[in-house]
Amino acid sequence: MGLEKHNQKRDFSETHEPRSGKSTNKDRLNFVIQKHDASRLHYDFRWEMAGVLRSWAVPKGPSLKPKDKRLAMMVEDHPFDYKDFEGIIPKSEYGGGTGQAAVT
Repeated sequence: MGLEKHNQKRDFSETHEPRSGKSTNKDRLNFVIQKHDASRLHYDFRWEMAGVLRSWAVPKGPSLKPKDKRLAMMVEDHPFDYKDFEGIIPKSEYGGGTGQAAVT
């Protein structure tokens, strides 16, 4: 686990995505589902583990039906501060498009 892959894929002089950050709340773990309209619309599920957000891309998005199955592809870890990220990632950057937090 770590942020090396996350940081290598981004030019932080071009994007305003969070670069670092760790949870200060030791009493509960956090998760977030983010709507991400990049090369195609999908959702990102991020779950706090060991001070970073372990992340999965869910191409068809979450379902309200418990019997539905959804593909989730693991992607690079993201910094904890990414849980609050909403905004536009420049199209020239990895993951370029709009992102917004849906549930935390």
